[in-house]
This record gives sequence, C-alpha cells and structure tokens, in this order.
Amino acid sequence: MEFDNSLEFLKLLIKKKSITPEDDGCQDLIESFLKPLGFNRRVMNFNNVKNSIYSNTTSGKSICFLGHTDVVPPGEIKKWNTDPFDPQIKNDVLYGRGASDMKSSIVSFLFAVKEFVHEVPNHKLNLNVALTSDEEGVAEFGIRKVTEVLLNEKINFDYCIVGEPTSENKVGDMIKIGRRGSLSGNLTIIGKRGHVAYPNQAINPIHTSSKFINDIINCKWDKGNDDFPPTSFQISNVHAGDGANNVIPEEIKILFNFRYSPETTVIKLKEKVLEILERHQIEYKIDWSHSGEPFYTKKGKLTEIISRSIEKHTKIHTTLSTIGGTSDGRFFKDVSSEIVEFGVTNKTIHSINECVNIHDVTLLSKIYKEILIEINKQ
Repeated sequence: MEFDNSLEFLKLLIKKKSITPEDDGCQDLIESFLKPLGFNRRVMNFNNVKNSIYSNTTSGKSICFLGHTDVVPPGEIKKWNTDPFDPQIKNDVLYGRGASDMKSSIVSFLFAVKEFVHEVPNHKLNLNVALTSDEEGVAEFGIRKVTEVLLNEKINFDYCIVGEPTSENKVGDMIKIGRRGSLSGNLTIIGKRGHVAYPNQAINPIHTSSKFINDIINCKWDKGNDDFPPTSFQISNVHAGDGANNVIPEEIKILFNFRYSPETTVIKLKEKVLEILERHQIEYKIDWSHSGEPFYTKKGKLTEIISRSIEKHTKIHTTLSTIGGTSDGRFFKDVSSEIVEFGVTNKTIHSINECVNIHDVTLLSKIYKEILIEINKQ
C-alpha cells in the first residue's frame, strides 16, 4: 500500500481510537507503510499490550525512533469543538486526540524515512522504529518489557530519538536530553473514628496530618545541578471521610509524587518521608510506586546533529532541557548510547481540542530527514 500524503496518513492514525493501552490497529497500519521500504516487523506483545520494532538493517550506525501509538482518553466529548477521533483541519491546524502527543511525530519520522531511503538508496544506516501502546498508562508492558528483551539479546542502538512533543512555542526551540525520575507514594494516616462533638474520644487524622503536610511541602530535597532542576514534591490527591459533617473520619489518604533529580536517590527520598512521619508520631501505612530513574544524555554527536539540523531549517538555536514529565526514554536509556527527545509543540497535549499545526508536521519531517542524512555521513 502506498501512502503519499503525510497529513492524510496522520488522519488515518488519529481516527483509530487507541486509548491506552489499546493500539486499535495503528501498528498494523504503520507496518503497511514501512514494509514497502524494506522494513521487517518484530512483534513483542505482553499482556495484550501491542509492541513492535520495525527494522531496515545494515551494518552501519544504528538509530531508533521511539514512540507510542496510545493516547489519553478524550475527556468530555461535548467539550470538544470537533470529534476527537474524526480529525479536522481548520486554519492550518489539525484537531484530534493524539495530534500532538504523539501521532504527528510518528508520521513525521515515517515520511522522513521514506524520503531518505528513496534519496539515499545505498545508505549505511541501521534504521529502526520502536512503538508501544502502553506509554500513557501504567507503562508496565510496553517499552519497559521490550527493553528487557533487547538487553537479554544484547541489542543496543547508537542513537535514539524519542518523538515526544518537546517544543514549547516553535518546533525546535527545545529538545530533551534527560528526564527526572518519578516516585509516587500512597499514604494512609490512621486515626480513630468518632463524633465531632466528642473529639476527646477520637483521633482526627486530618488534624494529625496537617503538621506532616506542612513539613513535607516545605522540605528542600536537593539543589539540582546544571542540567536538572531541584527535586519537586507535589500532593496530587487527598481524601478523608464519607461526606458526613458530624463524623471524624478514621483515616485520610494522601497521594503524592516526587520528580527527582540525579542529586538524590529513591532510598534517600523514602527515608526522609518516613523520618518526618515518625517525628510527628503518626500511625500510617504507605505503598510506593517507582516508575523510572532519571536519565541524562551528555552532549555528544546526537545532540550536536539534532541542534545543527534544527538551526538549518528554523534558524533557532535550540535549548537543551530536562524539564517535564517522564517518557519511555527512561527505559530505552539502557539500550541506547545516546538518547534525545524531540517533537512538535506541547501546548495542547492531553487537553480538550488537542491539535497540531499542519506546517509543523512537515517541518519536523524535514528536520528528521536532515538528522538521518547527517548521521549517514559519519
């Protein structure tokens, strides 16, 4: 099957309701695009999560584009100006769930590869595209599992580009050379249920937790470094009681998250939280969830090539950054010598009326192709 128009192909992908962890045929469609270009597909599905690696192998430098076909739920459909799974173009802007995160980057890379192999038929690159349908969710059976397989088989890539939407205002104004780690806590502070009129007969866990919360939100975890901001702590959810205004609840549940820099460790963060809890003599239960270590790519060949390619096509001197959430780069760092995230702008990701400027899709594809050309010259 021949696909000649990147925007039409992007529309086809957005029409697929690949709400995490569903793929809804995205990876099959991508196989039909890459197969005529000489790519073979390796399927690595785990627990009904779809994972694929498409390869056009040579003995030269290996580069892998890493992406995800799943999207977050659309939210309330009635709040959208258009159907989130029926992409529409208005004033050069394409609307639809996954338009910017990150089906546009996938399409831009696919068409960059197509032009590259046609223009440089005797290229020396080992080209790969790795995709999962489990990035936006728990990310347990996606690239995490794929990385385990690749490690076991001793497969490593020289370079990896993660197609996350890293740009802020214009394509190319920011790329990510690392990400902070993520540690979450599910804390239950235990009290004693009772009537609000008889507080001496109860223990109010809301009151008990207040000093703990004050201490932990004002704690300085580290100072960060030249490449990473300081570790941040945020409470994301608090729940107590059953809605009655005359009952002291038995417990309060607090969900929180650390986005931590390489200047600290999971062990240190856990120890500090427990020390604050013990200091206030709080009875508690806590469950931890560690979704990824920090990763960092030192300024090397890949950052140089990407920065130079961006400047050539946009006149922008890109910013190298580590801010933002997590990505599958936190897993793939173990099988790639250099890894950089670069994609379209992120202003509307995960939001109602998610969109992408159609000219940005074309521009990103030109930059991706330039990167392939430059790497092929090595």
